[in-house]
Amino acid sequence: MSERIEKDSLGEVNVPSEMFWGAQTQRALGNFKISGIKFQREFIRALGIVKRAAADANIRIGLLDPELGKEIIDVASEIIEGDLDEQFPLDIFQTGSGTSFNMNANEVIANKVNMKLGKKPGSKFPVHPNDHVNMGQSSNDVIPTAIHIAIAEIVSWSLLPSLTLLQDSLELKRDEFDEIIKLGRTHLQDATPVRLGQEFGGYAEMIKKSIKRVETGLEGLMELALGGTAVGTGLNTHKDFPEVAIKVISELTNINFSEASDHFEAQSCKDSVVFMSSAFKTLAVSLSKIANDIRWAGSGPFGGIGELILPEVQPGSSIMPGKINPVIPESVLQISAKVIGNDTTITICGQSGNFQLNTMMPLIGFTSIESGLILTNGINTLREKCISGLKVDISRCNELVEKSLAMVTSLTPEIGYDAASNIAKEAYLTGRTIREILKEKNLIDEKKIEELLDPMKMTGK
Repeated sequence: MSERIEKDSLGEVNVPSEMFWGAQTQRALGNFKISGIKFQREFIRALGIVKRAAADANIRIGLLDPELGKEIIDVASEIIEGDLDEQFPLDIFQTGSGTSFNMNANEVIANKVNMKLGKKPGSKFPVHPNDHVNMGQSSNDVIPTAIHIAIAEIVSWSLLPSLTLLQDSLELKRDEFDEIIKLGRTHLQDATPVRLGQEFGGYAEMIKKSIKRVETGLEGLMELALGGTAVGTGLNTHKDFPEVAIKVISELTNINFSEASDHFEAQSCKDSVVFMSSAFKTLAVSLSKIANDIRWAGSGPFGGIGELILPEVQPGSSIMPGKINPVIPESVLQISAKVIGNDTTITICGQSGNFQLNTMMPLIGFTSIESGLILTNGINTLREKCISGLKVDISRCNELVEKSLAMVTSLTPEIGYDAASNIAKEAYLTGRTIREILKEKNLIDEKKIEELLDPMKMTGK
């Protein structure tokens, strides 16, 4: 691999000839050989959006030569579209401000523009990575801005639509299953009957409330730190820069961003991302409950509950022929565990705001983006490969309801708690149903028995 020599304030650095990045990126690449984990495409896209918007704003303000600015915009657009992803090689675990990521973008854009204009890479002429590409900016406002943009795009265009479709799917099952009676369960023990539609209505409501929580979290991400530069004072940026640049960002994303109401808050802490992470975590908890209920209800087919019949999506065992496992709910449970763990990481990152800067921004950004992405993919998979194809073993549901000792609960107003308890104990010891014992003892006339032991009435319908 051939190399070229580039320079920064610390001296000369060898850079691979075919790459557009420069000395500062190369130093970071050598310094942080930690995990091999790189920022997601969503963040690189957001960084390109910031650089394109900044160049556009500086042209409009009159600070950047329009011809050079247009060249910067063109290369930034390539970054947005994903054409230059291989030019962003840096490890997540690096400088806490994300300066290396910002300089990576600045150097790639400057070098590619200069090469297009017939100059050598590393010449920093006519476009300088700091003086032109980074004009009016600092890593300390660029990186938090890019993080907000990336998460907001995922939430707006992927996660929220997926949640809405999941809510719709659960509501369809609520209506489809509304006349099906099943055994209620509390403490994993028999409880009074419910309609399966009521159970799925509860799931739909959980997702509806999660949507509201995520939408509330999204509001905090609408404020961008761009314009605060190094410490929040806006030093070395034009007073009109943030307004013009953020307007361009809003146009590029079709999301209504605005300038931070207080730049010191926007750069010294990442509370808005922490808040969104808490909404992600709560959603993960809800998904865990739904996925767990479905796999328990589908357990069996003969040694478990067996009320639900899950779609068969793949063989379940390498040794037991014919076994089918609830792999989709299990996948969702693992996603939920990861998101809950990510929330702990993000909380710790959020605490690392010392004076005017949070210094764990790369990790907080990567982890938040990861949570948003895997939640979206998990929700889509759960809906498409499990919820939409769920079926019910109605005879099994009826059997469990009829055999349940909890059916005795409806007798309490008629014969009292103690007498009802005695009937339940006898049913348990003899293996007979509550209905059979009542008829044998003639404690209540047969018409009244049928009325009291009507499971549909027990569900409130």
